[in-house]
Amino acid sequence: MTAVSVEKVNGTPKTSPEPRFDPRALAEAEAIRTRTAAEADALRIEAQGKAEAARTLAVEQAEELRISNERKRMRLERDQVDHKAYVAKKNAETAKSEADKEKNDKATADQEAAEAKRVADQERSERWWKWGARGIYAVGLIIAAPVQFMHFWDPKRPFLVAAPGLLEGLALVLAFGAAWAVAHRRDVAPYRVGIMLGAAIAAGINMYGGLSDGRIGFNAGLIGAIASLGGPIVLMAYEHGIAQKADGIPSWRERRAAAKQAEAEDAARRKAKADKDAAEATAATAKAITEARAKEEQQRRDDDRKTNHDDVWKVSDALRAARGSQYVTEQIWAEAWFLVTGCKTVGIRAEIEEQSQAAQFRMRAVTEAPISGEFSLIESQKAPRAKRDSNAPDGRRHNGGTPPVRRPGDSQPNSPLARSQARVEQTSEKKD
Repeated sequence: MTAVSVEKVNGTPKTSPEPRFDPRALAEAEAIRTRTAAEADALRIEAQGKAEAARTLAVEQAEELRISNERKRMRLERDQVDHKAYVAKKNAETAKSEADKEKNDKATADQEAAEAKRVADQERSERWWKWGARGIYAVGLIIAAPVQFMHFWDPKRPFLVAAPGLLEGLALVLAFGAAWAVAHRRDVAPYRVGIMLGAAIAAGINMYGGLSDGRIGFNAGLIGAIASLGGPIVLMAYEHGIAQKADGIPSWRERRAAAKQAEAEDAARRKAKADKDAAEATAATAKAITEARAKEEQQRRDDDRKTNHDDVWKVSDALRAARGSQYVTEQIWAEAWFLVTGCKTVGIRAEIEEQSQAAQFRMRAVTEAPISGEFSLIESQKAPRAKRDSNAPDGRRHNGGTPPVRRPGDSQPNSPLARSQARVEQTSEKKD
């Protein structure tokens, strides 16, 4: 069977039917294409934003990690330096303590050696003084006794030969008594008086014998008198020093050193008292200056508050008087400010808070406004209208002139940015 094409009908060339296009379908296709492109652009922008955010986050994390590592390194270095300083300080303290200990030990040893040397010197000098005094007494006895024997010798009265022993022995026995009194911490004065009386009698007899007896002569009598006095005097001086030492009586040198030390201590006390008085005067002056400055500052603060915030000042002054406070303290001022203005932050009033809230709202409106420009999505909910061909027939002629019915879902819903922009514009219109 062969297909036949009909080119003419009733002698008239047949025209091929013109293809018809649905404008609604074209609009929907264009809207879908636009929406898809917008969604792709949004996804691309979102992906770029996420990538940029991830890159920024990675950079920030790397920077934070670097800073953390740097801080750890610095902390470690500081700990090491502190540890080294601590070890050095401990070593220095140990060395210093050891040096001080050695110094103290050496000073103690030197002091003990000096004390031992002083004691040895004292014992040696006392020994020499003791035996020297006794030796002088013995020499004096050897000199004085023969003179007295020659003076008292009388063949008719031979018993007088014992007189020298009585005279010289009297002083010697009393010297022994004085030594006993010193050892037993008794009064030694009577013994010393007896020694001097016995020595004086013996010296007088020797001198008289030298003057009256030619066999003795003046020189022998004089030296005998000196020997009778010198030996007991030297022995008495020795016993006097021993008695003072036993009684703890200081010597002239010790008394002079004690007087100098007392003068030095008194001068140190006077200097310390003067320094203390000067320090107290300086402290009192500094305190007075500080109090004067505090009063001036309090007066300035009160005058400033009274001038600029008279309503709050009246309440704060009333609170001060009620509480018995000398000044309007910061706590009283804060309470008065809250009672008058209702704000807990001192210095903030209702008009300032209102102005701040309005400024914050304007800033929030500006920062949350939709994006205008290349990346704006405000118009993305509207499908672009297809350009109508001027030669295309009017579709409304085939349905009685009624426009096509719009149903839910035909147009894309408004974007959140568009809704936010609408709220901002409505708010601005209400305020105007």
